[in-house]
Amino acid sequence: MAYLDNAATTPMYPEAVAAMAGLLADPGNPSSLHASGRKARRVVEESREKVARALGARPAEIVFTAGGTEANNIAIKGIAWNQRENDARRNRILVSSVEHHAIVDPVEWLRQSDGFTVTWIEADAKGVVTAQALRNAIGTNPEDVALVSVMMANNEVGSINDIASLTAVTREFGIRFHTDAVQAPSWIDVNFAELGVCAMTVSAHKVGGPHGVGALVISRDCSVTPLIHGGGQERDVRSGTLDTPAIVGFATGIEIAVGQRDENVARVKALRDDLVSRVMTLVPDAIFNGSIENRLVNNAHFSFPGCLGDSLLMLLDAKGVECSVGSACNAGVPQPSHVLIAMGADPELARCTLRFSLGHSSTKSDVDALIAALPEAIERAKRAGVPKPLLEVGVR
Repeated sequence: MAYLDNAATTPMYPEAVAAMAGLLADPGNPSSLHASGRKARRVVEESREKVARALGARPAEIVFTAGGTEANNIAIKGIAWNQRENDARRNRILVSSVEHHAIVDPVEWLRQSDGFTVTWIEADAKGVVTAQALRNAIGTNPEDVALVSVMMANNEVGSINDIASLTAVTREFGIRFHTDAVQAPSWIDVNFAELGVCAMTVSAHKVGGPHGVGALVISRDCSVTPLIHGGGQERDVRSGTLDTPAIVGFATGIEIAVGQRDENVARVKALRDDLVSRVMTLVPDAIFNGSIENRLVNNAHFSFPGCLGDSLLMLLDAKGVECSVGSACNAGVPQPSHVLIAMGADPELARCTLRFSLGHSSTKSDVDALIAALPEAIERAKRAGVPKPLLEVGVR
């Protein structure tokens, strides 16, 4: 099997698996006061320190969650609610047009169900949000903005945003800024203290840790209205019994990912560049989406004219090559990727995409397997054609 879907989930580091296995049978609840509870609490706090070091944050700023989606929901809803509670004018949320659905959907929920208004920050043709685009979105009424959220690195096309330049804009107006950094820590330096954000989302299974655990990094001066009420764990931001083994796996994974980042970046970039070159030679009409320079080194995103992405994915999967389409699927009907549409892509071409994403375990044999399987998959997908969608996705 050639696994080229690391942006969806990165294989766990063996050390993370071993660290978790050693705790799975322990009975301690980190909130309990007895010896087993104290042991679990000590393990959690040691893990919190590791995660904080890896992200350039203070341990007290790390709030463990059940993953990136939960952390994004806490940030978007919790900060927006808190800002509006303190100042009724702050009823507008600014979000980039190329965000993950874990941001888009909570924002849409707040708009439809809770009276917030939403301004979509335009991205350029490479999927990047500029400081000027953010200024344009803020407009002449900055005092009504509750929150800005712009991702650090795009999950589909890998584009990297200069978050520090964006937070320099929001600081002028005293506006809270959140960034979804889920795709970033394995490939670029992430230093929470230097970014100027008030909140940042990370996820364990993108950095060689387990599913079902992540963190929201929150600055000390950032107040959040909680979504989950209960035992008051995690600074009362996220109540609930902590999953000690998963947190240890998370800490182990991110510590290794950051510690080996330079080595992995050099090796994986060479693999990615080889993949791009060979695909473009093999399929001359393929379109490489996004910037080759300003992107995550593990990401290669293509449009293959005349080939439905879902068809290509299944044809490659039958040959043992696993990748991802760059589109959502509504009721089984493939729709164009909202990210590519926001970047100005033709809607039909936006349905003809595949994302190949490498990781720490990727090898040249994975690229070779793709190149061997791709010609037949392209030929068969072109014969099948691209059916018209039942629904159209418009540009925001």
